[in-house]
Amino acid sequence: MKKQLKSIFSVLAFCLLATGLTLPEETLAANQMPVFSLKSVRDGKIVDSGAFKGKVLLLTFFATWCGPCVEEVPILVKLHSDMMDAGFSVIGMSVDQQGPDFVAKFIERKAINYPVLLAEAKTTNDFGGIYGIPVAFLVNKTGNVVKKYTGYVNHTVLEKDIRSLLN
Repeated sequence: MKKQLKSIFSVLAFCLLATGLTLPEETLAANQMPVFSLKSVRDGKIVDSGAFKGKVLLLTFFATWCGPCVEEVPILVKLHSDMMDAGFSVIGMSVDQQGPDFVAKFIERKAINYPVLLAEAKTTNDFGGIYGIPVAFLVNKTGNVVKKYTGYVNHTVLEKDIRSLLN
């Protein structure tokens, strides 16, 4: 009986680990940020994740039609401006299907000052699947994802978390 229970618990533990159900979002520190090479919306050039090595990053998946995404743009613009000299960058990952020209017009209208890339299906899968937006990932200087934010996040929370990684 003990052997059967041990076997059942082993299978259950494996299933939970395989689906990620045992890891709360705050314990992602051991997860290396997925590598990516994506087109910039501004100029179509390929931007490689290696270009941000040694920086604290906030990667945010968004769409131009998403109300909460649009609402947080001014906050992200300000955070990027205020802390870019300290080694921080916001990286926008557009999941829009209308193409780069459509997203570029949005960037111009909203005066977005941080890199905006066109996310591909592989990118969203590599980040664990993006099932709702906005969703953002905070990455430390060594390239580890340390926090995931789902939905609109208050400016003070983001700033506090980012500054804690810059110091």
